[in-house]
Amino acid sequence: MKLPGQDAIARQADEHLVTHKVKLPRKLVEHPFRQVAKRLSVALVVLVVTAFVVYVDHDGYTDNSDGSVDLLDSFYYATVTLSTTGYGDITPVSDSARLTNIFVITPLRVLFLIILVGTTLEALTERTREEWRLNRWRSALRDHTVVVGFGTKGRSAIQTVCATGLRKDQVVVVDPSGKAIEAATAHGYAGVIGDATRSDVLNRAEVYRAKQIIIATQRDDTAVLVTLTARQLNRGAKIVVAVREEENAPLLKQSGADAVITSASAAGRLLGLSVLSPAAGMVMEDLISQGSGLDLIERPVIKAEVGRNPREMDDLVVSVLRGHRVLGYDDPAVGGLELTDRLITIVRATPATHVAPDARPLPRD
Repeated sequence: MKLPGQDAIARQADEHLVTHKVKLPRKLVEHPFRQVAKRLSVALVVLVVTAFVVYVDHDGYTDNSDGSVDLLDSFYYATVTLSTTGYGDITPVSDSARLTNIFVITPLRVLFLIILVGTTLEALTERTREEWRLNRWRSALRDHTVVVGFGTKGRSAIQTVCATGLRKDQVVVVDPSGKAIEAATAHGYAGVIGDATRSDVLNRAEVYRAKQIIIATQRDDTAVLVTLTARQLNRGAKIVVAVREEENAPLLKQSGADAVITSASAAGRLLGLSVLSPAAGMVMEDLISQGSGLDLIERPVIKAEVGRNPREMDDLVVSVLRGHRVLGYDDPAVGGLELTDRLITIVRATPATHVAPDARPLPRD
């Protein structure tokens, strides 16, 4: 099956049309142009103050050209002195002028140099600091979650996994839009700008060390290419993909996706359910809204529950995960619960349930 637009996307990947880079979340800082403007303003103030100090004591200075120092000469002397040029054509001759140079002009000269040279040094230091921060981030990133696409679906997926205890520094967003990545970093997530169908872009997101990959692109053909690339780079990660058309779901499964969510049909079924039974629609909407009302979670079986029937549990058990099989709560094959089973239950959302399923605190035996 050949999806529409697949050739165009492949050509874009081959032609390297999209630049990519990693952006880490950072605190809001002042715009660089505003910082430079402020420093230049301070430098100009220092220059004016120096010229004013020289002009007040202009009788203590001599000019080799005409012997006197006026206002223009004061600004000229301040400029060449602060910049450490020092032509020597205007010099302090009186004791007061020399003392002023020692205790006033020299500190102003140092301040002037700090302001101008410091701006360049800070730019170089900032670049070095950013590179060090990026290298440290890469070395520490393990078992993280990569989210391809920061649209409505991608944002909702991130909010859901973070509501269950995933830290923001364990989420990396990949999107070709610079504005989308800026929004992601503003929320505290690391971001990679680029086309996720390219392996080098996914490598910048450290996808080969990711634990799970969520693909929420705008187009189904893009989702197929991203899934193929991601599965090639990481054989063990869990890949979940959202598609618009249900007919493309089998293709995603063949491409390496562990789970495929058909957004259009799922929304349609929820709409139909809400028409037939508004109350049932409200319950379903509550279940898919993580962190409020009722939550659908997965948790392990504890020792005290071994041998019991799912219907005898305190929690409302929906399904039992045994090995690679998902069994209904009323399936005769379930029998008594085993210690290696996992339960999919409906619970009331509380702060205690807002943790990852594997790390959910369990009651003591």
